[in-house]
Amino acid sequence: MMAKRIQFSSHGGPEVLEYVDYQPAEPGPQQVRVSNRAIGLNFIDTYYRSGLYPPPALPSGLGAEGAGVVEAVGSEVKRFKVGDRVAYGSGPLGAYSDAHVLPEANLVHLPESISFEQAAGVMLKGLTVQYLLRQTYELKGGETILFHAAAGGVGSLACQWAKALGVKLIGTVSSPEKAAVAKAHGAWETIDYSKENVAQRVLELTDGKKVPVVYDGVGKDTWLTSLDCVAPRGLLVSFGNASGAVEGVNLGILSAKGSLYVTRPTLATYANNAENLQRMADELFGMISSGKLTVDINQRYPLADAAKAQAELSARRTTGSTILLP
Repeated sequence: MMAKRIQFSSHGGPEVLEYVDYQPAEPGPQQVRVSNRAIGLNFIDTYYRSGLYPPPALPSGLGAEGAGVVEAVGSEVKRFKVGDRVAYGSGPLGAYSDAHVLPEANLVHLPESISFEQAAGVMLKGLTVQYLLRQTYELKGGETILFHAAAGGVGSLACQWAKALGVKLIGTVSSPEKAAVAKAHGAWETIDYSKENVAQRVLELTDGKKVPVVYDGVGKDTWLTSLDCVAPRGLLVSFGNASGAVEGVNLGILSAKGSLYVTRPTLATYANNAENLQRMADELFGMISSGKLTVDINQRYPLADAAKAQAELSARRTTGSTILLP
């Protein structure tokens, strides 16, 4: 059975992506082959393509997120059978394809109430929000928090989830348009960091108390501002580096600003086995099924047009989630 996939043989811009015929592998003992129905597009995909993150070997497949139907299982697979609806968000690379072989532990059961497109558009971002708001700092309701880049893919889901929990989310944004997006998704207040002093506004919005937790996926550019927004003995969750990595951290600054805590979490550490991954996904799917979370899929491209889709993503011309359709 021949299939189609996107691969790259050298690093560079979107033009290095090739749409080629390939032979999908037979699953190993603990592997499952999934016939993809929808594939997620994420910023990290462009890092592998450019060479910022090295792939295991060249030529390489691309993409780590998708949803579809099980079409073959290895001899030791226990949790899945041919015909099961499944989704995945953590690779291995190769999701930009008609069929993808993954370890059994990387897959979750997908309920009928969630479409393949919704799952492909939400797994990575949604599981990120789940561990941030429900595990890294477990929000109970009633808190006021700060979330950077609140109109982005992760941010707009966080706005909805926080509102559903009864949490007041203050979101930072870069324009009035993005402020409107964050507000529409449930942000309590927004701060336009291109015009306003974020730490000063947080003080005003919290009557001088600051916030117990700041969620920062931006990194280098927001590090000091974020620390200035955390209440004494509060937590800064630095979960991404869109502006570059935070380096040269002086621990003394944590004492100076009020005995603060800092963590640098990753999804892989929270979804560290099949049971935890499925439990997190079940909570995410439950939020979608109940209508508390809406997955905004605002761009759809044929798999063959992956290069065009990545160019649009990199130029920041996309909103919400983008999916590829095999």
